[in-house]
Amino acid sequence: MRKVLLLDNPKVARIIRYIRGPRPKVDLSDPTPFLSCTFQFGRRYYTLALEPALIRATRRFTSPWLFTILAIGYIIGFAFFSRAQSFLTPADSFIDCTATYWSQDDGCGLNGEDCMPFSNSSFDFRCPAQCSSVILQNPRTIGNIEIDFVPLLVGGGDENGTYRGDSFVCAAAVQAGLISDSKGGCASLQLVGNFTNYLPFSAHGLTSVGFPSTFPLSFQFLPTTSLTHCTDLRNAALAFNIIITALLFLVLRPKPIITYWCLVCIGFWHVTLFSQPRATPPPLDDAFGTFLPTLFVAYAFWRLAFRFTLPAFRNAPIESAVWYLAPYWAGVLTNITTDKIPIDRLVGSDLKSQPGAITALIIICVIIFVIVVNQVRVIRKTGWLPWYLGWYVAGGLTAMILALLPGLQFRLHHYILSMVLIPGTGFPTRLSAIYQGFLLGMFLNGVAAFDFDSILQTAADLQRDAPLATDVPTFLTNSTSYNVSIPLQDQLIFWAPLPDASEGWTGFSLLVDDVERYVGSALNYSLASLAAGIPHFFRIAFVSGEQAGGYTMPATLWPNGTWVDPLPGTT
Repeated sequence: MRKVLLLDNPKVARIIRYIRGPRPKVDLSDPTPFLSCTFQFGRRYYTLALEPALIRATRRFTSPWLFTILAIGYIIGFAFFSRAQSFLTPADSFIDCTATYWSQDDGCGLNGEDCMPFSNSSFDFRCPAQCSSVILQNPRTIGNIEIDFVPLLVGGGDENGTYRGDSFVCAAAVQAGLISDSKGGCASLQLVGNFTNYLPFSAHGLTSVGFPSTFPLSFQFLPTTSLTHCTDLRNAALAFNIIITALLFLVLRPKPIITYWCLVCIGFWHVTLFSQPRATPPPLDDAFGTFLPTLFVAYAFWRLAFRFTLPAFRNAPIESAVWYLAPYWAGVLTNITTDKIPIDRLVGSDLKSQPGAITALIIICVIIFVIVVNQVRVIRKTGWLPWYLGWYVAGGLTAMILALLPGLQFRLHHYILSMVLIPGTGFPTRLSAIYQGFLLGMFLNGVAAFDFDSILQTAADLQRDAPLATDVPTFLTNSTSYNVSIPLQDQLIFWAPLPDASEGWTGFSLLVDDVERYVGSALNYSLASLAAGIPHFFRIAFVSGEQAGGYTMPATLWPNGTWVDPLPGTT
């Protein structure tokens, strides 16, 4: 049947022969070093022999015993580096870039009781570097405005630098000029309790928003702190490790498999201890729990790809350092190198909400497509294309089946993308070396920072602090029914009764000025406790047991008695 098909369809036959490639299969030759070539200009020949010169000059440093001694020295030095980074400051003083004193919506409970004390308390803290780039990934309502994709900063513009309690403490310290964004640092703050009219301002590349009403928890920074050893050493550690990896390729030049395992270990522990630790101080028990399976996957990478490419550059140490190390460190530092790309997760809801995400995704897909097409061309030359196509088609069908499982969402983490693409780079070409360097670094970044996160996740796993897509109550008080002639202390606001009991709602949760002030089944709330002369903001949600659903958009009551109805949607 196949012969008849080929005879009757010469085009199909040509396509099949093209895909099949040469028979028998062939191996690609090792690339000729650019820096070890002879060029002819006219009648003269010129030799560029930088690679052989480097090999001769560094031959005395390639002893395995010297490498062993230096490796032991590196491990000891790196341990002291890590100690200075994370273990000389009291563990309870470390906070992360999203640390706040106040939780979103009803997270602090009725009247904020779960977040007390509101005042008469101080705290010495240490922040990591690069907190200015840590932003909200979902909309956050502050009064009658929504902010998104910026650090959460409310206030700070008055003469005492007063911030609302739900502001990111570290970003606020950077904005106030107390710590450096590039080096982190230590500072002290005090809680000052109730405050009215938080003023916005801009400084040190950060801008806060204002809040014209009253909030029960605020903080101000103190001029000094008792903490020491506060500098974040991640940049110094990065420079140190870059130099070490360059020495590996250019001077020490151990066997390719040794070089490979050095890259695996250095990249994993750099991410774990410096560039993107899971917590501060880094949880070493979790890190070692991830390290062992990482080594197993890395061994598979060696067998499938790296052993065919890295040894091909054994006579070109300069080239191998360039092709591998630059993309490798770009991959290890994925959190920095991709920071400006407006994509956080490959999830439909994120792509729709993030400005520019769809455009960025299209550009990335085009780049990947061009890379894949070129790599397919290389693989076809060896005759291995049908074998690779079979495995990738099988993997694609498996992913499709997984994506269709009910109640679960398919999540393509960047470490998984590396695992998928690395097997297709096992060929002795310069582009394969570049791809391997970047993909190995990206894999190490993913597993060291986030562990082997599941490829399938539930909607709850992906929720984060996004608004809940639930039914919301309806305010009966509106711009028409609100009676301006009644004094504020005598005013009541009203909302519609609970819907059908079959929906499971048992009551209401009312936020007043972003603080939960009422939980129950009543259908009105007195405004007698509110201060006159300032605006007030109201959001309401259904409650089932102790769990609140999504809140309405804010209704606003201005000091002149103007009531502004909430917009459609949830917060």
